Amino acid sequence: MLWDLYQIGKQWWPGRADIYEILDYEANVELLDPQGEKAIFRKRQKVKFLQNNIIAFEDYAWGDGDVLAAYTCSPGVVVDKYQEGDRWNILISLRETKSKGDIEEFNIERIEHGTFTQAEEWLQTEIRRRTQHLSMSIVFPRERRCQRAIVQQRTHNRVIELGPAHFHNLPDGRQRLQWETNQVRPYEVYTMRWWT
Repeated sequence: MLWDLYQIGKQWWPGRADIYEILDYEANVELLDPQGEKAIFRKRQKVKFLQNNIIAFEDYAWGDGDVLAAYTCSPGVVVDKYQEGDRWNILISLRETKSKGDIEEFNIERIEHGTFTQAEEWLQTEIRRRTQHLSMSIVFPRERRCQRAIVQQRTHNRVIELGPAHFHNLPDGRQRLQWETNQVRPYEVYTMRWWT
């Protein structure tokens, strides 16, 4: 009986119940006009499956404006999406069965309208799975350069000021703001906040 209880408990112990972990997570926003009326959000996640017989993958989105004006993902097909409060939950059918140890790279792209129109804006990433590496970046038009930026960690109430090393000028005159970490805390919410 004790052995049976151990086996059941092992399945639900934190970190054991996850069906996959994120080896690499990149979130990127490209502002397409100085007003922030149109933007492209790109997310790349390298995923390692931790269980057998996995047939679906989850995604989520939130923010001001129309954050799902257009949505594409590869691999997989969106089979359901619904709004829960201010968040959209998106279910992706993998169209094939994944086994423990399989590694897949998911590329998601969203066109957003009216999302980044204020002088102070933000990009938020919620860590729902064990994650090894996180990178967040924003590309600004030549006419709308970032003046200041921070990263906030909600759970640990920590603010990281992003200095000059986080800003890069691209060959076409646009500006890129980037932050990354290998110390990703489970169930943390990371918010990159910037002022233009």
